Amino acid sequence: MTSKSIRRHSVRAIEWPTVVLAFFCYATWLATGFLLWPSYPVLALAVLAFTAALQSSIMHEVLHGHPTRNARVNEAFVFLPIGLVWPFRRFKTIHLRHHADERLTDPLDDPESYYQALWQHDELPPTMKFLLKINNTMAGRFVLGPWLSCVGFFIDDAKQVIAGDKPIRKAWLLHAIGLAVVLPIVQFGFGIPLWLYILVPVWLGQSLISIRTFAEHQWSEHPEGRTVIVERSPLSFLFLNNNLHFVHHKTPTVAWYKLPKLFRDRREEWLRMNNGYAYPNYFALVKAYAFKAKEPIVHPVLRRAPEPGRAFKPRIRARSISGLGSAPVPAEPPKE
Repeated sequence: MTSKSIRRHSVRAIEWPTVVLAFFCYATWLATGFLLWPSYPVLALAVLAFTAALQSSIMHEVLHGHPTRNARVNEAFVFLPIGLVWPFRRFKTIHLRHHADERLTDPLDDPESYYQALWQHDELPPTMKFLLKINNTMAGRFVLGPWLSCVGFFIDDAKQVIAGDKPIRKAWLLHAIGLAVVLPIVQFGFGIPLWLYILVPVWLGQSLISIRTFAEHQWSEHPEGRTVIVERSPLSFLFLNNNLHFVHHKTPTVAWYKLPKLFRDRREEWLRMNNGYAYPNYFALVKAYAFKAKEPIVHPVLRRAPEPGRAFKPRIRARSISGLGSAPVPAEPPKE
């Protein structure tokens, strides 16, 4: 086989574990709604929350160029938004910008930062400051985080659509088409009231993901010390091994099922590289930060307010996906 044919073969490569996982996710969702819900509604709601969280993890895998080398084919694997909330193309645009490690945690440049600049925080009403304080604990992030994220994100995207942002409008149009399929299945096929589906599977599904995202990043003067490694967890499958988040950030094109071996083979090197920002499991995080803030709300470096009397134009275009800060977002998602 020539080198040219090898390159052609690699371009056509299909990562079958991810393909199977996507079908498993949708099949589980359908089977739970049609078969489990009528007899075991409480169990069904819990399983539906699991599938919503799993699809969120699959969306993350897909936006990084898996399981094929064709972006449109990949998008088809997550086109039906069973978690209801995030338009895939918006998630993709925002998340790929987040992968600029030298800007991680900066609320003016990192669209997934949970920090705020001092001037942002000072402008908030007292009620919002109180909610953000609660949201900085692990229990608060689990319960309150999904609502803060969604409401802030929806409001800002609506403003940009009204202002004429065509890529954002297209992303939401495609999302609406997917919802036009999912919502009737939930309401009329499964027989689950939409309000209940939102309050349990959707909310709980996002809360499960918040366990992973709570401590994924922290401020550090060294960019490699900003991303966590959680070595072991029963939730690793649900998170598609993104508990090894530093490994993912350093090798963002590596498929989810290859990350554990990659970490095991170089464990000491990985831990040394990220300055030891690691936890043995998520229970250690819960034990330490269930009702205690792990990080300040105000970014440690962005504590200075704008100087009075000077023109000040912050680097802002859209709210971050966390709903807690603002960051610029490119008009088009990067090409794969």
